Amino acid sequence: MSGMAVARVPDVAVARVRDVAALAGVSPGTVSNALNHPAKVTPDTLSRIQAAIDELGFVRNDAARQLRAGSNRSVGLVVLDVANPFFTDVARGVEDELGPTRRPLILGNSAQSPERELSYLTLFEEQRVSGLLITPAGNVLDRLRRLRDRGTAVVLVDRLSRTRDFASVSVDDRLGGRLAAQHLLDVGRRRIAFIGGPLAITQVKTRLAAAQDTVDRSGTAELMVMASATMDAAAGRAAAEQFMALPAARRPDAVFAANDLVALGVLQALTLAGVRVPDDVAIIGYDDIDFAASAAIPLSSIRQPAHQMGAAAARILLQLIADPGGTAASHTTFKPELVARQSTATG
Repeated sequence: MSGMAVARVPDVAVARVRDVAALAGVSPGTVSNALNHPAKVTPDTLSRIQAAIDELGFVRNDAARQLRAGSNRSVGLVVLDVANPFFTDVARGVEDELGPTRRPLILGNSAQSPERELSYLTLFEEQRVSGLLITPAGNVLDRLRRLRDRGTAVVLVDRLSRTRDFASVSVDDRLGGRLAAQHLLDVGRRRIAFIGGPLAITQVKTRLAAAQDTVDRSGTAELMVMASATMDAAAGRAAAEQFMALPAARRPDAVFAANDLVALGVLQALTLAGVRVPDDVAIIGYDDIDFAASAAIPLSSIRQPAHQMGAAAARILLQLIADPGGTAASHTTFKPELVARQSTATG
């Protein structure tokens, strides 16, 4: 039997560069050039290598290659609650901006837990990601400085940086808190409950402080604070059940929820209890997630431009990666907007 001999490659669980080289009849160095510097390889050789890659199902191990080089093109994103559509929209903004750069995005959900947040920071440090975007749950500034000093670009998201150390993208939560409280005052409400937490979270604390200041300045209303351990619908339902147990004279006639998930939980519990919204209790949330407008009683909310925030944070991060020794950290602050719907309507 005559003809060209074909090299046989033993079956392997994971094909390697040398397996591709053996099947294509070239050296491992040529395969490496084909993967990383194709202009150095002739079209015929490229074709043979691609055929071998297809036959073996070879997948290049970029992670190993990048770690050997001491860096990783991936970007880490740590959010407070992946179940909150606000952070989903932030992540989409980040992903859309990173897409053309072919930088993979690794998403971490701290679930508002400082311990879980630290575990993600350890993971990203071990992986040597090129950049980190984070909405902090705990006091992690020292840990972030260590990451930055080791060459990882860091941008705070949905949090205004109080130091020149870090770039940040945020929303003016003081303005947002004032808008929410003033709207409830404008529609005639005088016993307002603020629901949400933990109060240690900067965004929650800032929104509450602004609302409290606005109510105090009115001289005609009062604000009741009902802190929660989480920022989800369950927390809203629990708070609503709690204030419904109060005597009628002390019961709030309005709710400012720290986010829309809490507000939707309040709305659900009140509706099931036969409380009329907005006649008996007006409700306003924060974030203006998609579910707010489509609720059984459309929810008033303070809108944050989540997608724009994610995209802006990613752009700043890419600039820091490209020029680590560049200008001082930048701070971008978006303005929130009042979106009034049926849950606070009058007449």
